[in-house]
Amino acid sequence: MIIKAPIDLELTQFSGQTSQPPWRQVDESFRQAVLVDGKPVIFDVRQSGEFLDFNFEGEISKSDAVSKLSYIYDLDFDLNKFYKYLHNHAELAEMSEFCNGLRLFLAPDPFECVISSICSANNSIKRWTKSISDMKEKWGNEHDGYYTFPKSSVLRNVYLDDEDEFNSSDIEDICSCKNNLKECGVGYRAPYMRKASDLFTLEMGLSEISNMSYDEAFETILEVPGVGPKVADCILLYGFNFRQAFPSDVWIKRIVSYLYFDGKDISVSKVREFGMEEFGDNAGYVQLYMFHYARRSGLMAKLKK
Repeated sequence: MIIKAPIDLELTQFSGQTSQPPWRQVDESFRQAVLVDGKPVIFDVRQSGEFLDFNFEGEISKSDAVSKLSYIYDLDFDLNKFYKYLHNHAELAEMSEFCNGLRLFLAPDPFECVISSICSANNSIKRWTKSISDMKEKWGNEHDGYYTFPKSSVLRNVYLDDEDEFNSSDIEDICSCKNNLKECGVGYRAPYMRKASDLFTLEMGLSEISNMSYDEAFETILEVPGVGPKVADCILLYGFNFRQAFPSDVWIKRIVSYLYFDGKDISVSKVREFGMEEFGDNAGYVQLYMFHYARRSGLMAKLKK
């Protein structure tokens, strides 16, 4: 089945959005298990010209499958209208040429996005995506060889590190301890992940966040251990589709400074404020395109110097 909405599937998959790791690549397809109304479904998607061709295996209707897949790849978003918006702003005009077909890659499971975003802080895309994939295989539910992300109620009971596992189990050799968070390469973030799991199991419902205003949701997510403003905006953008979020770090600061402030040194918080005010509901997409434009055009290499 083909959904006639333009997309660059590979660029979207590997764009480093902290909603989830890239789906497993099988020949020319990307495959993943996704829960749809609590039912496991295996999606198989591939590029077909400029569109997306997909099949699915699971006990759901075609319309439900199309709806879920359209949400994950944000296929209802009008890219051509967005490109006109970019072309009408001199600082952004070239970005669609370098990032054509790039879409939001939204989380089918917001809790996975919370943990992925915590894991991504001060980390490479390669490392955090491997960590999340390892966590899925260790503690998630298996569906025909594919894994969904563990629930918060499961992750809160996972051992933190080798010492925690050794002291709390019957294992006789600490070198045999492999069933803990730090074995997934998350390092100092392990306690944050367990505390976040406690929070979303015992105190806070993820579904409540979707019904909040952006400002209320932002302040709520900041209460999660290990979450600062940039990670909070990543969670709100990729996990809950708050498009006015403008995740800002040192790289976005450099890009915005170069494009809008003649290279002057401005704070990351001011960059975030500027992005949200300047771009409004397009802020999330503009941030995504800015970052990949800088990578692909050579601007990032220029700014490194």
